[in-house]
Amino acid sequence: MSADVIPFNPLDKKNLGASVADALLARPAVSLGALTAFQGAGVYALYYTGRFKAYEALAKLNRAERFQMPIYVGKAVPAGSRKGGVLDASPGQVLFKRLGEHAETVKSATNLDLEDFHCRFLIVDDIWIPLGEALLIARFSPLWNSLIDGFGNHDPGKGRHAGTRPRWDVIHPGRAWAPRCQERKESARDIERDVTAFLANMLA
Repeated sequence: MSADVIPFNPLDKKNLGASVADALLARPAVSLGALTAFQGAGVYALYYTGRFKAYEALAKLNRAERFQMPIYVGKAVPAGSRKGGVLDASPGQVLFKRLGEHAETVKSATNLDLEDFHCRFLIVDDIWIPLGEALLIARFSPLWNSLIDGFGNHDPGKGRHAGTRPRWDVIHPGRAWAPRCQERKESARDIERDVTAFLANMLA
């Protein structure tokens, strides 16, 4: 065997992460607004199929049930996991609740329709969740994970709105707390131009 040929290691962290990502992508896509309650933590991908002009190149890849390009990838981990919680503790409905939060965020936007969003989700053992999410983001560079910040944000709370308004809330106004944040210098039109250029470059 040539010295520069590296044997495949199925336990390498990149290969383990890829197995989680591939398992998610093999799942059927379901309507984000039609989920029923389930138990578990894990990873997920959201897909857009609507007519928002700046997203047209992306939406084309997802229509006709193709779902080739997620607009957002995320994870839902059990409460306490970031602080070293008890192993094998029940995660409850943390993944279902996270997807529900996203559905509410979409419904709050004045220029988005929940019916245009689908999701894939995968229940995963806690230890593999961050790795699977990282591999999916690296693979797709989803628009709302990279160029358009803020989709997954929560209301920072009373007295904590000194930060700049997320780009997501500039291009998709409607969340009640967003206007209390500091106004951005760039307009929605500026951001839409960035989106068009970003998608053209990524899909070239």
